[in-house]
Amino acid sequence: MEHSALAARAAAARYNAYAPYSGFAVGAALLCRDGEIFTGVNVENSSYGLTVCAERNALFAAIGAGKREFAALAVYAAPIGADEGPDYTRPCGACLQALAEFCEGDMPIIRLRTESDFTVTPFGELFPYGFTLSEKE
Repeated sequence: MEHSALAARAAAARYNAYAPYSGFAVGAALLCRDGEIFTGVNVENSSYGLTVCAERNALFAAIGAGKREFAALAVYAAPIGADEGPDYTRPCGACLQALAEFCEGDMPIIRLRTESDFTVTPFGELFPYGFTLSEKE
């Protein structure tokens, strides 16, 4: 799958975000090695600690469906009602740590600023020293 097609899925998912507190809508699209795509959005809660990011929603949906091998992730964040984010979106530290359990360092992270403007960064460049209890390193 081309990066632009996965980016489009993340951009489309973003419109389903529930972000009444931050006003910042996030969409993510996670490509499994078998070609299946899982999308996620951020879901905020008035008890801020219960908020869940788009990337983890996509990851957890994939895990719940039995997937364990991933090929790429696209993520797009921008203020509600805007078509442009302040920068090329990066997953937060919690999302990167959750992804580190399953993703290789060379997995592409497609970071959008607009629906068609994105950059691609290897996962390991964004999160070079994730915590692990396994011998995976």
